[in-house]
Amino acid sequence: MMISNLRAVCGLSLAGALVVFAHAAAQDWPARPLRWIAAQPPGSALDITARLLAERLVRSWGQQVVVDNRAGGQSVIGALAAARAAPDGYSYFVATPAAVASNVYTFKSLPYDPVRDFMPVAMIGESPFVVAAQPKLPATTIGELIALERTQPGKLAMANQGARTFGGMVGAMLNQASGMRLLQVPYNSPGLAIQDTLGGRAQVVLLSSGALGPFLKRGDLRALAVTSARRVPGLEHVPTLSESFPGFEYSGWFALLAPSGTPRAIVQRVNRDLQRLLADADVVQRLGDLGVMTEGAGTPEMLGKFLAAERVRWAKLVREIGLEPE
Repeated sequence: MMISNLRAVCGLSLAGALVVFAHAAAQDWPARPLRWIAAQPPGSALDITARLLAERLVRSWGQQVVVDNRAGGQSVIGALAAARAAPDGYSYFVATPAAVASNVYTFKSLPYDPVRDFMPVAMIGESPFVVAAQPKLPATTIGELIALERTQPGKLAMANQGARTFGGMVGAMLNQASGMRLLQVPYNSPGLAIQDTLGGRAQVVLLSSGALGPFLKRGDLRALAVTSARRVPGLEHVPTLSESFPGFEYSGWFALLAPSGTPRAIVQRVNRDLQRLLADADVVQRLGDLGVMTEGAGTPEMLGKFLAAERVRWAKLVREIGLEPE
C-alpha cells in the first residue's frame, strides 16, 4: 500500500512539474524562429498564403516564421516531415484536404497517421474550386455543358491534376452526379492544365479559384460553376454545383496543425494570434485576391470536429466514385 501511495504521489508530482514546465515554456515562447511546413511548391496559393500570414506574425512574435516547402507525393512528403517534427511549439504544418482527409482513402498505407500525428491549431480559410470552360465552347452554364456533352458523349475533356487529387476526384464525382462522361485528363501542374484548356486540347478545367482567378478576370476562361457550398466573392454571378446537384459541396481549405504533443498553451497562443490576424480587413482582402475565403481561425476544438467531418465526406466520395487505393 505504501509503495502504491508513493507511486501515486510521484506521479502527481511529475504531472505537476510538467504542467509548470509547459506553462513556463509558453511564457517564453517564441524564443527562436518558427517553421511552417507547406506541402506545395513555392508560388502556389498555399505557399503565398502561408508567407502572407508568416510575414504578419513576425511583427507580433518578434521571430522569423520560415515557410519550408516540402512538395510532392500528394502532400505525403510535407505531412511526413511535419509529423516527425519536434512537438516543441516551433514546427507547424499548413495542411490541405489531401494530407489529413483524403490520402487515407486513396493510399493503401501512409508513413504517418493523419489523426494521431497532428493536433489542430487554427483554420485559415477555404479555397473553392471552379469548373471553367474555354470561351469558344458553346456552353455558358453547367446545364449547357451537360447538354453539349450529351451530343458528343465521351469526347469532351476536363483538365485537372490527376485522379487522386482534389480536382480529379471532384471531376469524377461531377461525372457521376450529372451523367456526363467528361474525359478526366491529368496534368502535373495547374499551369499546364490551364494552357491546354486555353489551347483547346481540353474543353474544361477544374482547379482552385486562386489558380484560375487571373484567367477568369481577363476573360481567357469562363467560369461555369464553383464547388463550394456558397458562391465565391468576386464570382457571385457563378452558381455553385450544389444549386444543380443538392449536396454537391466540396471545397479546398488550408488549416494550421501542429505535431501531436505540442504544448496546449502554445497552441492556444498561436490560435489566438491567428484569429486576430484573420480579422484584419487588409489580410482578408489579400487572402480573397488569392482565392482564399476566411471566417477566422475558430478554435482548435472546432477545427478538430471539422477535420473529422471532412474525413467522413472524403471517404464517401472515394467510395462513390469507385477509386481504389494504391
